[in-house]
Amino acid sequence: MKRKIIAGLIIGITAVSLLAAAVLGRGGKIDYGKPSSDSAIGVIRISGMIVSGTDSGGLFAAVAGSESVMEQLRRAARDPSIKAVVLRLNTPGGTTAASQEIALEVDRLRRAGKKVVVSMGDVAASGGYWIASRCDKIVANPGSITGSIGVIMETQDLQGLYEKLGMDPVVFKSGPHKDMGSPARDITPEEQQIFQSMVNDMYEQFVATVSDGRDLDPAQVRKLADGRVFTGSQALENGLVDELGNFYDALDIAADLAGIRGRPRVVELAPEHSLWEAVSRIKVGMPAFYPVARQPYDLLTK
Repeated sequence: MKRKIIAGLIIGITAVSLLAAAVLGRGGKIDYGKPSSDSAIGVIRISGMIVSGTDSGGLFAAVAGSESVMEQLRRAARDPSIKAVVLRLNTPGGTTAASQEIALEVDRLRRAGKKVVVSMGDVAASGGYWIASRCDKIVANPGSITGSIGVIMETQDLQGLYEKLGMDPVVFKSGPHKDMGSPARDITPEEQQIFQSMVNDMYEQFVATVSDGRDLDPAQVRKLADGRVFTGSQALENGLVDELGNFYDALDIAADLAGIRGRPRVVELAPEHSLWEAVSRIKVGMPAFYPVARQPYDLLTK
């Protein structure tokens, strides 16, 4: 009985703490100082795994939805007072398609005459670097983790587990490859070639994107594109980032690129969330490379 009471108190205190953090965090804005210019810099934050859809979150991980990020980029493009955008990246990567969607909107934003600068936080790797490579400037902390230019697919072989559980999956399919990658059977040599061809195709897309965005020779990109990660300082030596600095340095660089005189207004473009959304977005002890369920076609950090 005593243990139940203690456990209940711990749960209650945790719940109250989370609720208080959410309430205090709602509407909380960074003080950027009093602006001396009417020109503005928009700030868009990409945090967590990059996937198609809208932003979502939970107690242990956040998800950056491409639709939410694209909407913010388009708002920046439509606002004549916003002369530049700083993308604050803190993501280990995500799906290929979602990264491509965001990168395409970055390209369009730049064609609209807006400067785009990346500020890397703890990590901006794989799909995060795909997006960063399309920007005017990339600013990283010396200890930021970036790179991971590569593609990975995974499936699980659960035949041994099914056998232990006494399960015998029965599959009805319209074609020989409809259950390709099923954990209930071996992958055939032909299917291995199909999967590898998909990985190779997405890899070539990644190399081409970085080569074009960073103005690097494809051969030079390939030397760096073996899936490895780099620190910010290593990335600078290899031409993957432009400068070392923090978020405020990125704001200064964006203002300079946009020709803004005086202190610009800084506009956080992320929408405000309800109390429940704020509670759901609280993250507890999320490591830099947290485990995720890897889906086919995912472009993730190795």
